Amino acid sequence: MQDPNEDTEWNDILRDFGILPPKEEPKDELEEMVLQMQKEAAVKPYERMNLKDLKEAEDEFDEEDERAIEKYRQQRLQELKSLQRRQKFGELTEIQDVQYVKEVTNAGEDIWVVLHLYKSSIPMCILLNHHLSLLARKFPEAKFLKAIANNCIKNYHDKYLPTLFVYKNGQIKSQFIGIVECGGPNLKLEELEWTLSEVGAITSDLEENPKKKIVDMMISSIRSSSIHHEDDDYHCSPQN
Repeated sequence: MQDPNEDTEWNDILRDFGILPPKEEPKDELEEMVLQMQKEAAVKPYERMNLKDLKEAEDEFDEEDERAIEKYRQQRLQELKSLQRRQKFGELTEIQDVQYVKEVTNAGEDIWVVLHLYKSSIPMCILLNHHLSLLARKFPEAKFLKAIANNCIKNYHDKYLPTLFVYKNGQIKSQFIGIVECGGPNLKLEELEWTLSEVGAITSDLEENPKKKIVDMMISSIRSSSIHHEDDDYHCSPQN
């Protein structure tokens, strides 16, 4: 069945002929917020008031009501700020040196920035750009950037690539320079996610370091090999 509130030419014609009721007007966001604040703050006397009535009755609020409403208002403002951040980012963006101050230093209060200095001829850089592009979509609250190394730092040597800089409030919070520090040529997406989560740039739902499983398997394999080797030595020892 077609939604009678949907914006279509056919629905407009049906409304003109009285076949459909008038379209429901979207409720005022502030009024919705106030009503929700009333509900959560349990402001019982004013639960059924609209925004106009509520404004007229503001003098009747006691201190507890006002504190509850102010607390909820601040919570909603934080939620709206968080939503705005998520709408800004969500992709790995290429920048030039002239954009550094704007995109990194002045990225915004409490904004995490992950900057990848790369060279397209280095395989590890290509791998990192691929992983970072996926993480940018998964964690849109963080800003993911990439820049050709020599465009940002003149004569930056290839031996330092790839390089990852992690910033917050314009300050470097962590850095990973070279293939080894960036995770090695076989770096997995989950491993990079864990690394960035460990320094605080993103909030991951991974419960443990993905590399831990590999390390545990290697230790188990070494122990097993050692036990078999000891058994072989025992069986092969000369008899007195």
